[in-house]
Amino acid sequence: MSIVQTDAISNLIYDICKLSLTFSIALATGWGFLALNIPAPFLMGSLFGVWIFGSIFRSSRQYLGVARWFHVPVIFGLGVLIGSNFRADMLTQISQWAGTVLIMVITTVLVSCIGYIFLNKFRGYEPRLAFLCCIPGGQAEALALARDAVDQDYVVALFHLVRVVFVFVSMPLLLAVLEGDFAVEASNIALQEMPSIFDLDNQKIAAFFATAFGGFLLARWCRVPMPHLLGPMGLSSLFHVIGWVELPRVHEFVLLAQLAIGGGVGARLARVPFTEVIEHLKIASINTLMILAAYLSAASTITFYGNGEFLTTWMAFVPGGLYEVTLLALLFGFDVAFVAFHHTVRVVMIFMSMPLIVNSLDRK
Repeated sequence: MSIVQTDAISNLIYDICKLSLTFSIALATGWGFLALNIPAPFLMGSLFGVWIFGSIFRSSRQYLGVARWFHVPVIFGLGVLIGSNFRADMLTQISQWAGTVLIMVITTVLVSCIGYIFLNKFRGYEPRLAFLCCIPGGQAEALALARDAVDQDYVVALFHLVRVVFVFVSMPLLLAVLEGDFAVEASNIALQEMPSIFDLDNQKIAAFFATAFGGFLLARWCRVPMPHLLGPMGLSSLFHVIGWVELPRVHEFVLLAQLAIGGGVGARLARVPFTEVIEHLKIASINTLMILAAYLSAASTITFYGNGEFLTTWMAFVPGGLYEVTLLALLFGFDVAFVAFHHTVRVVMIFMSMPLIVNSLDRK
């Protein structure tokens, strides 16, 4: 056996050990949160359980996390589930969403400008670092650009992590406050009552995997941003709109997605050395609150003057991670197509403009 093969096997064993420990903690905490009737128990339980465990037992941090080779296929399936919420009658609705999409785009540009001025002019962040920290989305791409564009790429990661965690934690709590314990209990019951993968016939299982991997390959060939999410989501949406497939939300997969996403965020949080970056944490929190306040104002205005529901509109506008927000929409029974469409437009806009703006700032 060659050295390369030996290293590959060692890395695989290491990743499996990390997954086993992370998922064990996430499941245990999730069951505890479920017993306490906490909203999104496995999602929030995964985050807090892994985060607290890694913070207390520092030696365990190297064994916490979700390997990319495991995380990406989970996102494949999540994209298929999101796309399954699109139907033929959605085509007429998309034209009705033009107004809210336009407001969301304007708000995104506005908060990016405000955040940049705050970080660059008032906090002394250099231009490229300020821009990559303030944009309300595109976490993975911002980090990829930060590695080459700035010296303090960990600051960019910290800013985006704070924003996602704020949204991640506040949305389930907001649902509990505004809708009451009944809504939380209903969402937990709905999760448990989703069909099992063992209830699906072989044809639907094959359609699920074919849509997931086919969508990814097609999106990658077309050079679509975030092909592992937008590819399966786009192909699933197309197939469901024209009526070729009819895929349900599988209980085991939705649970797996919560563990993978929540556990991954919690593991990253556990590695943040608070004593070294406490000042960046304060600034990141202020920046996040500014971003959330702007989007909250836009969502509240739309709800006040329109006929939409506040929580659905807020879910579509809130600048959390695309994976996390759409998963929450699935769990709580919101209009997933409406939520996913708005977030997709925002994320694609950020992806397309980010490299151009960074290069422009670099020349300056």
